[in-house]
Amino acid sequence: MVSIEEKGLKLLFRVFNILSILVVLSACSSSTNRAPVYDRGSVTPPKSGYHIVASGETLYSIAWRYGIDYKKLAAANGVGRSYTIFPGQKIYLNKTVTKQRPRKVASSSSSTKAKSSRSKSTTRSQKKTVVTPVSNTGLKWRWPAPGRIIARFSSQKSLNKGIDIQGGLGEPVTAAAPGVVVYAGSGIRGYGNLLIIKHSERFLSAYAHNSRLLVKEDGVVKEGQKIAEIGKSGTDRSKLHFEIRRDGKPVDPLRYLPKR
Repeated sequence: MVSIEEKGLKLLFRVFNILSILVVLSACSSSTNRAPVYDRGSVTPPKSGYHIVASGETLYSIAWRYGIDYKKLAAANGVGRSYTIFPGQKIYLNKTVTKQRPRKVASSSSSTKAKSSRSKSTTRSQKKTVVTPVSNTGLKWRWPAPGRIIARFSSQKSLNKGIDIQGGLGEPVTAAAPGVVVYAGSGIRGYGNLLIIKHSERFLSAYAHNSRLLVKEDGVVKEGQKIAEIGKSGTDRSKLHFEIRRDGKPVDPLRYLPKR
């Protein structure tokens, strides 16, 4: 005959097992629902040295993906000023276009002085950091969303290449400056639904994680025009990720946007 004490122990053991199973299931569920975090840093070019154009990609989006100036990428691949590319086309990423300059014949002493002068000049230019004022860009920038900044720009390779602005789902995203839409899609990992706008030969801006895109590629947009709605595509919370790139390189948007 089983004693009351033994029955109590068996019951306690069963309860313990059930609780253990629930804890494990809860842990699995929470890890599954956790939103993935993607690195928005420039992607390392593949070992092949080229990128095969996929449907929906543009030269601008490929240049953005790899952190390359679109003009240099076009020149290296013989792409014309229309910057038109086609699915299946190979875009070589490691090619560089160099312009040969006529060589001047100089005496050894003057050559040595020139080298020394260039070396000093290079050293000085590397130490000095030049911040381009807003007035020198030729563009009048404005904030693409009114929310507060929740993540700032970082110059480190794998960190934030722009700023993150807080916003609710469906709130408007506006163009930071007038320009032409050169990419509208979700083909760049870590950006979700993305718009890239070309403002000049040197400046591009990007608007990521949108819930809805309201403009199409090749569309002309005005400063302050509503171009998208804030969302959380490709991220874990609703926000706008905003970037400015100059000659293919990320720059701190706060150096260009008006103070508020």
